Amino acid sequence: MDMTMRRDVPEELKWDLSSIYASEEEMLRDADRMKTLAGNIENTYKGKLDTPERINACLDEFREVYTIMLLTGNYCELAVSVDYYDTHNQELNDRIGRLTAELLSQLSFIRTEICGQDDAVLEEALKTAAANKGYLADIIREKPHQLSAETERVLAALGQARNVPYQIYNMAKLADMKFPSFHVGDKEYPLGYSLYEDNYEYEEDTQVRRAAFSAFSAKLCDYENVTAAAYNAQVQNEKAEATVRGFDSVIDYLLFPQKVSVDMYHRQIDLIMEKLAPHMRRYARLLQKIHHLDRMTYADLKIAVDPEYDPKVTIEESRQYIEKGLSILGEDYVDMVKEAYSGRWIDFARNQGKSTGGFCASPYGKNSFILLSWNERMADVFTLAHELGHAGHFKACNSAQSVFDTEVSTYFVEAPSTMNELLMAHYLLKTSDDRRLTRWVLSCMIGNTYYHNFVTHLLEAAYQREVYRIVDEGGSVNAETLSGIMKETLQKFWGDAVEISDDAALTWMRQPHYYMGLYSYTYSAGLTVATQVCRRIETEGRSAVDDWKRVLSAGSTLDPAHLAALAGIDITTEKPLLDTIEYIGEIISRIEELTD
Repeated sequence: MDMTMRRDVPEELKWDLSSIYASEEEMLRDADRMKTLAGNIENTYKGKLDTPERINACLDEFREVYTIMLLTGNYCELAVSVDYYDTHNQELNDRIGRLTAELLSQLSFIRTEICGQDDAVLEEALKTAAANKGYLADIIREKPHQLSAETERVLAALGQARNVPYQIYNMAKLADMKFPSFHVGDKEYPLGYSLYEDNYEYEEDTQVRRAAFSAFSAKLCDYENVTAAAYNAQVQNEKAEATVRGFDSVIDYLLFPQKVSVDMYHRQIDLIMEKLAPHMRRYARLLQKIHHLDRMTYADLKIAVDPEYDPKVTIEESRQYIEKGLSILGEDYVDMVKEAYSGRWIDFARNQGKSTGGFCASPYGKNSFILLSWNERMADVFTLAHELGHAGHFKACNSAQSVFDTEVSTYFVEAPSTMNELLMAHYLLKTSDDRRLTRWVLSCMIGNTYYHNFVTHLLEAAYQREVYRIVDEGGSVNAETLSGIMKETLQKFWGDAVEISDDAALTWMRQPHYYMGLYSYTYSAGLTVATQVCRRIETEGRSAVDDWKRVLSAGSTLDPAHLAALAGIDITTEKPLLDTIEYIGEIISRIEELTD
């Protein structure tokens, strides 16, 4: 469980960024080309975007600049994400970030000039556009919230500075926090962010698990004030922009780009807090019973129903599982999975300074890049299947759509990823009639897929909503306030089934999603869609799969409600969510029966 330095990690466990750029020098040459292209656009079009023809000609050229921004940005950010101790990569990332902010400021006239045209001009430009339709449609939609040209230019120039709160959060978490080892009896145990979240949270030995949580929380507490200050800066920035752009609240402002209603947002949080909580309390009591715990604490919620049955899984075995589990999506999808392994799309390494959790980045026109820390657990297989869901989604939409039409609403973006987790679980259930295997798979669905998306991230969302309510009323937040909100949220959900300590209240410090707008609640929204589509696939087969593939290719040409409708799901009502919550309850009941 020791964590190595990045330089000592074998190459085969690292992703290969050379598929974006062969070298740093090549990336910097492209950055220079981007700067030249931006200058040409300014010289050619500034002050002249008054006809449909010139508007589309300008956007055709801007697409190339925008694509290079994505490629150079991803190249640098991905290099930083695997090693926050590497100061060279941090400096390079900052350099590209400054250049991008400078060029976006220089080219901010594009949006403001287009927005300033009469509706008739914009509608004609939209009719004659090919790859620019989504961009123009968004401008028309954003017109009521557009600011003056100078204000928009200044805001664009401040792009990198506005990202500073998130940078502070990551530096504190991934570079500055040094966790001391802890002791249980005479034995010493190493500790780190990834070691805790990927190992000790699942540790079968109750003494070790609880001692790890205590030591982990003590170190978090050392950084609670700087983390709170970074988060307060983030939400105050969002509040300021929401106000100047004329939104009624920060929540309205952050939901606007997601293209969903406020009712859909509140419904997702309120129904799960009310309807799912009783089922999850049953699950917590079941864990307590199985493991003969004196009490159920927050540190005990991630333990497995059957830890002795949880098999060790090698990287090669994971490939075999995933290829078979996702084969229902077709040969082309399996080919992508094979290429992800052979082409080194995946960073499996466990090293110091690496980002925690998992994510998938999909630069336009390139392959995806998946980060996780491989711990030889079946949970890692589900995580990898999840991230490959993002890879498959953006492989489809990047191939079918303009770069302007690949920014899929975050409300929907977690549907393809969580879909893959469900398909994996259903595949495993079909491989054997063994009752112990059945219970183990069902408990993986609850303990991993549904817990992660319908509990962990949903509770983050409920906490986050309370923070924005304070900010909208003119207030600010500090460490004491944030811990208080999180503790109250956890207590409301878990009731008397789980003991919520002050250490548990520090959970607000552990997730980066608060710096990504209203992202946390969308995990459960995506999984709601995925659950319903997966059940369609199980019953209808090929026709449902074909519908799903059309959804994956649509990108952002449709809003979330229409994407779901294309998959045969109506998310404008509460029925899909209530059905999903009922389904979760049925799985827990089945686990209880098999346990008895």
